[in-house]
Amino acid sequence: MSTSTEAPAPVPPSSPSSGLEPGPAPATGRRRWTSRITLRKLLVTPLVLAALLLGTYLWITHADLDSIERTSLDGGQVRLYVWQQVVLTAESTFFVLVIALPAGILLTRRFARRGVPFAVALANLGQATPAIGLLALLTIWLGIGARTALIGMVAYAVLPVLSNTMAGLRAIDPTLLDAARGIGMSPLGVLRRVELPLAVPLILAGVRTALILNVGTGTLAAFAGGGGLGNLITAGITTQRTRVLIVGAILTVCLALLVDWLASLAELELSPRGLEVRQ
Repeated sequence: MSTSTEAPAPVPPSSPSSGLEPGPAPATGRRRWTSRITLRKLLVTPLVLAALLLGTYLWITHADLDSIERTSLDGGQVRLYVWQQVVLTAESTFFVLVIALPAGILLTRRFARRGVPFAVALANLGQATPAIGLLALLTIWLGIGARTALIGMVAYAVLPVLSNTMAGLRAIDPTLLDAARGIGMSPLGVLRRVELPLAVPLILAGVRTALILNVGTGTLAAFAGGGGLGNLITAGITTQRTRVLIVGAILTVCLALLVDWLASLAELELSPRGLEVRQ
């Protein structure tokens, strides 16, 4: 008697008798990069600022201005003050980063920890002093000019970046650092490839705070001869022209909100993937 053996027919993956569901197709190519910036985050603040500036412009152009108000609110003059404020903010933030970031990294090293109380006390002194008082003291010492205003703004904004850099580096799990050293990384490699990437969210939050502080402190630069939107505010106060004062205040608020919006976008994009950034 002859017997024939036949291989059983393969069961399709989607057949109910197999009890298996078809798995996802294997990923091919490089992982697609997606931005964490939502459309709402991208558009809401610029639209609000545009509406505020447009409303202010229409109000001023249809108002019955006297000669002093027309001179103070001349388009070219206002643009000059805005540009001076932007330059002061950018330059002071640059010097804050140059000073505070290396100092924050250095003070978290074991050999420099004894200097932490002195450095933090010095940074606290700059911010604990009222900004106008600090500028007045610097004016007596250094004279009137943009350099005096810049030094005062830097001294006032160092603390957030310094403290956040130190806090971000100290918050890293020591086991991660031990693992990095265990695979043969040098101290510089551990700092560059492990510590700084993990501390980036806190560091960027400190930079964002420093930017806002510099925009606000920049309005006081007018008292030290540094220019900026503070000239409009002081002109409105000294000449008792409310419209000039309001325009200077609105432009300062808009610049602060714009800087904060740009900094928040940078904070989202520059933070390492996988680390949540709270807004």
